[in-house]
Amino acid sequence: MLQKSDILSRIPERLQTRIIDPQHSAYDEARALYNGMIDKRPGWIVPCANVDDVVAAVNLARENDLLLAIRGGGHNGPGLGSCDGGMVIDMSPMKQVDVYPATRTVRVEAGCTQGDVDRAASAYGLAVPAGIVSSTGIAGLTLGGGTGYLTRKHGLTIDNLLSAEVVLADGSTVTASDHEHPDLFWALRGGGGNFGVVISFTFRAHPVTNVYAGPIFYDFGHTARIMALYRDFLPRAPRELGMFLGIKTVPSCDPFPRDIWGRRICALISCYEGSQESGIKAMQPARDALPEPLMDGMTQMPFADLQSMFDPLLPKGLQWYWKGDFVDELSEQAIAAHVEHASKSPSELSLMHLYPIDGAVHDVASHSTAWNARHARWSMVIAGIDPDPAKAPELKRWASDYWAAVHEHNRHGGGYINFMMDDEGEGRIRATYGANYNRLAATKRRYDPANLFRVNQNIRP
Repeated sequence: MLQKSDILSRIPERLQTRIIDPQHSAYDEARALYNGMIDKRPGWIVPCANVDDVVAAVNLARENDLLLAIRGGGHNGPGLGSCDGGMVIDMSPMKQVDVYPATRTVRVEAGCTQGDVDRAASAYGLAVPAGIVSSTGIAGLTLGGGTGYLTRKHGLTIDNLLSAEVVLADGSTVTASDHEHPDLFWALRGGGGNFGVVISFTFRAHPVTNVYAGPIFYDFGHTARIMALYRDFLPRAPRELGMFLGIKTVPSCDPFPRDIWGRRICALISCYEGSQESGIKAMQPARDALPEPLMDGMTQMPFADLQSMFDPLLPKGLQWYWKGDFVDELSEQAIAAHVEHASKSPSELSLMHLYPIDGAVHDVASHSTAWNARHARWSMVIAGIDPDPAKAPELKRWASDYWAAVHEHNRHGGGYINFMMDDEGEGRIRATYGANYNRLAATKRRYDPANLFRVNQNIRP
């Protein structure tokens, strides 16, 4: 392994004082990951302030055959923003957001979180369709596809991506769009971090201000009934209504009512893009068919407030183990398996979520972007979560057993790469991309033939 003195002799002077190695006083803080279950010790962490820094770091890693990981917002579940022994390009200092209201576009640097984008865009009455937790890094979310409250109306995050600035494995910088490097642009939209270091994204934004939104909690005993209604109701609902289903436990903390703390529930978390009056009307058929809720938290609120609503429950450093699947249909047998395994959840924070990927997502052909699940109806995630490291084996066992029980009912075979751990195997990656896999591998051979960018859900060249 190279010594720090060797590195310093090979990189520009402006980076020399920034490199964080194991002897640096800030090393443990800098290497800490969002998922506390994962502990990695890179040889060097390189905080990058601009494109020149990223180019210098990529060149250094390539020329010295260093294992290279890329960190944007630092929210990656399997810890793929770091590595053992190699180099981490840390783009968290790159947090510029530029909003252009006249063209309804937003340029975002790769170190930004979802919240950075939400706050900047909301000042102009705009929103970029993306995730549901504002601490999520926008770079990883986008490159994996990007699903959230606005997906049914406006599509995936990648469906709103107009261009990306990318540092390639050879150290060159290109812009990828429909008109420049279109094959690279195609691959970036769902193919993950396989093709280069994306340093900025330009998105199409949409006029979104206040929304009618929030959680509704029902007793767990009604779960099968609620899942069946959700399955049948949402595809017929207006696209302005984004609604995901969760099987979870009420956290024992404010702002939840004390009399339901620790209670197992089935939840519908919804966002209607429009007025409260229209939102109530859109949801009325579901409300009429469902039992009395334990809690109804729906109200009119700024969209950016909804995006950050659940952030306090999911701070950095919790233990996480998650498994995902794309879901084409939700049979009675699958619902029964959900109820059985969700009833055994090992902690208050552990959960199962079903995110809708219908509506505008289905308007785009499967071959139009690398993201290949255009015919699926939901993206499912099962996550074992708890602050106690001693519970890690139990979290992993519960999530794995739950996933195995419902996976046999999911015909797609693949899952959302942002909901995969690093032990999925190549077969799952191939199943996820399906007919698009060979084109992705060809694009990988063109842009990264030596597989420099391999600390990810890797597509081999």
